[in-house]
Amino acid sequence: MTDTTSMTGATGNSDTPKHRYTAALAGEIERRWQDNWQEQGTFHAPNPSGPWSGDDAATVQAMEKFFLQDMFPYPSGAGLHVGHPLGFIATDVIARYQRMTGKNVLYTMGFDAFGLPAEQYAVRTGQHPRKTTEENITTYRRQLRQLGLSHDDRRSFATIDPDYYKWTQWIFLQIYNAWYDDAAGKARPISELVDAFAAGEVATADGRAWAELTDAQQRAEIDGRRLAYKSASPVNWAPGLGTVVANEEVTNEGLTEVGDFPVFKRNLPQWMMRITAYADRLIDDLDRLDWPESIKAMQRNWIGRSTGAAVEFPVERTGQLIEVFTTRPDTVFGATFMVLAPEHPLVDELVPDAWPEGTKPVWTGGAATPADAVAAYRLEASRKSDVERQADEKSKTGVFTGGFARNPLTGTAIPVFIADYVLMGYGTGAIMAVPGQDARDWDYAKAFELPIIRTVQPSEGHDMDTPFTGDGPAINSSNDAISLDGMGVADAKAAMIAHLEEHGIGRGTINYKLRDWLFSRQRYWGEPFPIVYDADGVAHALPESMLPVELPEVANYSPKTYEPDDADSMPESPLDRATDWVEVELDLGDGPKTYRRETNVMPQWAGSCWYEMRYTDPDNHDRFVDPGCEQYWMGPGRGAGAGVANDPGGIDLYVGGVEHAVLHLLYARFWHKVLFDLGQVSSEEPFRRLFNQGYVQAYAFRDHRGQPVPAAEVVEHVDGDTTTYTWEGQRVTREYGKMGKSLKNVVTPDEMCDQYGADTFRVYEMSMGPLDQSRPWETRAVVGSQRFLQRLWRNVIDEETGDLRVTDDAPDADTAKLLAKTVDGVRRDFEHFGFNTAVAKLIELNNAVTRLAAPPRAVVEPLVQMVAPLAPHIAEELWHRLGHEQTVTFEAFPDADPALVVDDKVTCVVQVLGKVRDRLEVAADISDADLEAAALASERVQSAIGDKQVRKVIVRAPKLVNIVAG
Repeated sequence: MTDTTSMTGATGNSDTPKHRYTAALAGEIERRWQDNWQEQGTFHAPNPSGPWSGDDAATVQAMEKFFLQDMFPYPSGAGLHVGHPLGFIATDVIARYQRMTGKNVLYTMGFDAFGLPAEQYAVRTGQHPRKTTEENITTYRRQLRQLGLSHDDRRSFATIDPDYYKWTQWIFLQIYNAWYDDAAGKARPISELVDAFAAGEVATADGRAWAELTDAQQRAEIDGRRLAYKSASPVNWAPGLGTVVANEEVTNEGLTEVGDFPVFKRNLPQWMMRITAYADRLIDDLDRLDWPESIKAMQRNWIGRSTGAAVEFPVERTGQLIEVFTTRPDTVFGATFMVLAPEHPLVDELVPDAWPEGTKPVWTGGAATPADAVAAYRLEASRKSDVERQADEKSKTGVFTGGFARNPLTGTAIPVFIADYVLMGYGTGAIMAVPGQDARDWDYAKAFELPIIRTVQPSEGHDMDTPFTGDGPAINSSNDAISLDGMGVADAKAAMIAHLEEHGIGRGTINYKLRDWLFSRQRYWGEPFPIVYDADGVAHALPESMLPVELPEVANYSPKTYEPDDADSMPESPLDRATDWVEVELDLGDGPKTYRRETNVMPQWAGSCWYEMRYTDPDNHDRFVDPGCEQYWMGPGRGAGAGVANDPGGIDLYVGGVEHAVLHLLYARFWHKVLFDLGQVSSEEPFRRLFNQGYVQAYAFRDHRGQPVPAAEVVEHVDGDTTTYTWEGQRVTREYGKMGKSLKNVVTPDEMCDQYGADTFRVYEMSMGPLDQSRPWETRAVVGSQRFLQRLWRNVIDEETGDLRVTDDAPDADTAKLLAKTVDGVRRDFEHFGFNTAVAKLIELNNAVTRLAAPPRAVVEPLVQMVAPLAPHIAEELWHRLGHEQTVTFEAFPDADPALVVDDKVTCVVQVLGKVRDRLEVAADISDADLEAAALASERVQSAIGDKQVRKVIVRAPKLVNIVAG
């Protein structure tokens, strides 16, 4: 935004002293030190083994380590805006500080570069997605280097590098060739499953002996237990995109995030990951992680573990069983109808030719037959996202299937409906509806004129026109075999589960909202699966020697698309058209044969599921990670996990946005646990500690049409207390929003570096507020950070001559005390990521030095050291000019003299009857007795007490005295 006042000092002018710290000088200093760091390999962290272990691996092994990383960035074509580097700068400050505390710091960055945006750009422009993606990565690397980030550049990679995705494919094969042993509570190799089947330790599906099964039947048993398997599953099919999309890629309106295309539920054969096998461990191990409680709660809710019972309702005409899961088995007597998800496989068998006698008009949806009603409703439901289907505020919809089931406790025939608020992805895709005890069922019963039977006595004063969901004695809950009447909910649940199990009509069970992970995409730009199919359609895993399976060149990157509303269309991957690649002759151990490659690709999540491990050993061509490197950098009991009971291991600090709170973190945890179970890694979790940074927000402006206009071109007009804004001479309105292209309020770090220098930009971003909170961007405020660095420069360098100004004189007592307090405070701030308060303390000390005629070296040098993590380029330059030949990077962070940190005087608050009546300056080590005497002697306190009698004096020396009088 253009200001009517000029930004003086940004670049200087002809009157500027020759050696003033201007943006031009800052840029020259920054580029020179960035080149020096790269040439010297300053930030290269030695490994404990392998080619990067240095001359003495034992020395590295003994070093205390610190491994931190940012969440994988996606290199978009637009490059960075000033909101993106917030977390990156913060982690760099942490990395630089940790190096100064003597730790071996692993800090690097790679790129999550597969995915739909790059592919769609390739479709539009006709360029290969690798070309555009690599160009974007080059831009990102330039911008990140410009900011002075202290990454170990040897460890950087992108998920699209064949040397990287070879190991992504290899990990997929480890998962594919593993099964989950419930008895052992861990994954085991498939070869051990075969042995367990043969020994009778694991039962086959129908109970037959393993030797009695045919080869095909044995294969089916094995494939049915793999952790990676192919299955016909309900998926989100977007004809307009020509691909299946994940739940997280669908908006609340049931449209794709990319392109706003309709999404339909279809049963299609897809690769799946059996993440549900790890549901309990994924929940329980959250207690072992140092993560924000809000993120843990989000993961627990996503997994959705709940205890209840599975209950079987027999279908009237066919005798088939509809199984439901309920957390309230005590309410089965109140089930007056059932609701199935529209996709439930039993729906078609429930539908009769004609509406049965007694069907109410409201149940039919106006259709002539049950089949017509069900077909129309299914199509309508297929257009909605799961979120939209479950929205509480929406009106209840559905149709009667024409079929009935029988309540197993009452024997009553109850109608079976389909409705979109029931999902196949949760429970069994069927519910018993108990309107008396459930708000959604109540609303549905009211809308469709269905009976309501209460099974819990409502408490006194309850609105009888609403369901009762609280605790209370059971009512209307008895038959010849069981009576729950009078029991509380907990006792009634236990009694009902026992009854269900005794009579073979149900069982106690645990259910999860978590579904197995859909792992297929009908796209080009993704990791190919290392799977081929023989002439019989049987899947075969490729051996490691044939990895990586590289993407072929194709003429057309676009998947086959259809009319957006063509719900009956079928996916066709772009790879299907690469016939020379798809049809391949291989020898997999039984002679050369022709196979067909899998033409789906992995989702974008795949590459980010394990990148933290590759960072520790990215140059390894023989393994996905060297065991010694993984154990050193991520193993339990090291770094942040030292001395921590039940430490799961993992990196010491992971920083990123809250938008990845569930899916990326959940998927990465799942992959890591499988690898741990298989003995491939020593750590049980990938990310020991997690920190979520806030966002940078910015003002945006709209014209009279409501359209955003370029914020940088808006002019501010101040007239007294009134501020208005214009763009091209027209009034515009101002609003506040997330920085981004859509609001035309982007400010780039390139602009800031040009106008002020990277160090100024870094200091400003770190001073804007607490790291975990969102904060407003204000370009005009950046000059304050520049002035701080200019004063620091002037305290060391004479602006006219370029000579040093520091002396070897000892600092005066007040300055020495302020230095000690600053060192103590900044050290604590860096430890707890309080960078904004650290900047404030450094400004205070710097201002105090400015007031001195000759700045003492004993103060200036620790000041420069403390500034170094925040503004590394100017710190390196000043450190060099102060006479040091070695980089400031590894200089020990200053220590505070404890004697100088303690205040000689403190302010004591004196309260009378809870109200502050005086504040006393007292010695920091004053005794309780002396502090009480001083407080009672205060004239203000005596006036407040008046003629009252002092009944009690509470002393908390040296800061508080509370007097009770009456």
